[in-house]
Amino acid sequence: MVTDLNAPLGQPRRPDARVQKRKERHRVSGGWQGKALVACVFLGLAGLNVYSLATRDNLPETAAISIEAPAVADGETEMPDRTAAPSAGVEIVYGDGDTPASAEGATVPEDGAAPADGRLSEGGPKVIVIRDPSAASVGQPLQVAHLPDEEALEKSEWGDLPARTGDGRRPMDIYARPWSQAGGKRIAIVIGGMGVSQTGTQNALRELPPEVTLAFAPHGNSLGRWMRQARKKGHELLMQVPMEPFNYPQSDPGPETLTLAASAEENLAHLRWALGRMTNYTGVVNYLGGRFANDDGAITPVLREVADRGLLYLNDGTAGGERLRELAAAHDVPYVAGHVILDASRDPAAISAQLKQLEQTASTTGFAVGSGSAFETTVEIVASWANGAKKRGFELVGVSALAR
Repeated sequence: MVTDLNAPLGQPRRPDARVQKRKERHRVSGGWQGKALVACVFLGLAGLNVYSLATRDNLPETAAISIEAPAVADGETEMPDRTAAPSAGVEIVYGDGDTPASAEGATVPEDGAAPADGRLSEGGPKVIVIRDPSAASVGQPLQVAHLPDEEALEKSEWGDLPARTGDGRRPMDIYARPWSQAGGKRIAIVIGGMGVSQTGTQNALRELPPEVTLAFAPHGNSLGRWMRQARKKGHELLMQVPMEPFNYPQSDPGPETLTLAASAEENLAHLRWALGRMTNYTGVVNYLGGRFANDDGAITPVLREVADRGLLYLNDGTAGGERLRELAAAHDVPYVAGHVILDASRDPAAISAQLKQLEQTASTTGFAVGSGSAFETTVEIVASWANGAKKRGFELVGVSALAR
């Protein structure tokens, strides 16, 4: 038996109040420290998850969609083949942000390496778009707007040419800029000459709002790079096609010009050369071409080609009149003609006056199309005008919204 010498004789020692308080403090402190430790562990795990998300582009990535197996019909003894394409028609489109996106062949090999055709980057797909191919749609998600739809491409000696897809979708619709579909007063602005001057192209991409349609010159440089930048910002694009003007060759649009002296086959080759210079555009617009576009025999094969490829045709207002509209309708070409040339005079006051005229036309007819070039003055005035026009009740749309 152990005896406490400090206890009163014959009685157990009374608890020391100071010791009891110290024990209570230790119990409270220990509980708080335990909770703090748990919180630290939780925050550490959360931080690890955030780090994993931030670095996931550097890691292989796999996307999977589980589709519930169809029920066995009465009288059947086997389940349907689950490897067959689902009737729902779900398509997964992979893209790495810079290379074309395609569902075809976009599978990850067993060893985790990227496919040889470069459809996936080393880190796996960075953009996954799931869509129903049977659903009619206009435009691409902005995240992949700079990627060509490979189903809408035709391989050729001139490069990748725009083409209708197997299910009938048109490049005009695939690459269109979506709009409200509300009608009202609509204005399309087209700025051409993109790609000719690096400084001018950079300035236009930096200053112009995404509602402005950009037309690229086929003789420009680095068109693929400019196209990607423009599409990432949300612009709709056109390809300019050089055509013979009335005072040709004194006024020469450059090599590969479509001329009256050339055969239809030669002109189609020149057209396809221009079409193959880049991708992701909704249609073509004449560059000069006053004489060529007014000749039925010369322009008709061009219109047929444009229609067959699912593109629109914009007459900027300088090449072809009512007769061209009739020919386009006869060949089922989505067509629209410009109402105003913004910078025939590069005087700022004159450009502003043309924009005012454009508003008046849209107020009267419901829509209007104005075209100009990527001159610094034009870009500055259009960019400044655009916000005010929207406040005045005009909807700025891509040119495809007005082509019929």
